[in-house]
Amino acid sequence: MQKLAVKGFIAFLGLFVGCVQANDDLSWHGFIAQGITQSQHSAYITDDNAFTFESTEVGINAIYTFNSNVSVAGQLVYLDGGNRYRQGSRVDYLFLDWRVAQYFDWQMNLHLGRYKNRHWLYSATQDVPHTRPSIILPQSVYYDGNRDMALSSDGIALQSTKVGDSGSWEVRWSLGRSPLAREETEKFLSPLAQGRVKQDIVHQFSTYWQPNFSQWQIGFSLLQSDFTYKPAEQDILLNGNSTIERLTLAVRYDSENWEFSSELLRDRLRYRGDFTQGVTLDIDKTGEGGYAQFRYFLTDAITGLMRIDSYDVDRKDRDGRLLDLNPLGPIPRYYGYMDTATLGLSWDFAQQMRVSAELSRTRGAGRLATVLFPSSLIQADPFWNTWSVQFMYWF
Repeated sequence: MQKLAVKGFIAFLGLFVGCVQANDDLSWHGFIAQGITQSQHSAYITDDNAFTFESTEVGINAIYTFNSNVSVAGQLVYLDGGNRYRQGSRVDYLFLDWRVAQYFDWQMNLHLGRYKNRHWLYSATQDVPHTRPSIILPQSVYYDGNRDMALSSDGIALQSTKVGDSGSWEVRWSLGRSPLAREETEKFLSPLAQGRVKQDIVHQFSTYWQPNFSQWQIGFSLLQSDFTYKPAEQDILLNGNSTIERLTLAVRYDSENWEFSSELLRDRLRYRGDFTQGVTLDIDKTGEGGYAQFRYFLTDAITGLMRIDSYDVDRKDRDGRLLDLNPLGPIPRYYGYMDTATLGLSWDFAQQMRVSAELSRTRGAGRLATVLFPSSLIQADPFWNTWSVQFMYWF
């Protein structure tokens, strides 16, 4: 089945390329990335410490321009990331881009459809392998389990840019929701859940400022998202709803030879659910985390990376002691936090071709899965490793 899906996707790409080559109003790009990877002493990517080639990304994106103010943009991808996220093809985004206002130093665009979220530092580049800084992004902010939901939403978005005496400003606002697959319900709740989780709405706002004649950029983003659970006829969960509120602070410095970036976040989760065994959960907890990342451009073709990434599920229980008292069953304490150190190196060995390698050492497992249901935990030891090598080609 996997081979058929890949062959079908490649056939679609060939048909698409053949249809649009002569169209001057359409610009398009694509990418193919294939790697080998392993997660040791955890099931983050692979089971049983196995090597895997489940590090595949194939995609094509395009923009069709109707006139100087209106265009349509979209991207279709096929992904296979092991246990990290759902395997298969999906439409990452497909939206109408309408430039509703433009003056000498100010512009505003309206996006309608499955718009692309652009509220974090790497939101706009996380979906294309050669434009993100590493094979695997820092999990404190760019949690793999939320990949599709964080990347895009169905609804409306506004994006405004202004250049003034104090510098350049970017302001973004969006309102929508994302469809969730069955696999995501099992990941968020439990493999025993028979119903479906639905995202009712996600509301986001962000702003970034870069002073004139400065390499620094600073900003923040806000998010609120509501979820409900629709149970099956026979289900362990009768009903449930949750709200997530997130504040993210960001800073980035771009120099000629190096780049520094960091994002800090605070997540508040409010959850209430009723279960068939008579258990009622009423949870209100706040998680905190973030990363600091340094990239050095050794040459025009070689880039090194160092990163420290950390996340605590509950800021009032950073060592996870309260997980022993979980009403649905005790959970190992090290699922209350996750700290990761990463080293990476990438080499553009030919035009539009790259090979990247990275190695990570992780303490804890708090970002692998939800920590409400013991049955949903992804297996991991208190300390575990991940390494990946990926070849990329883009056109």
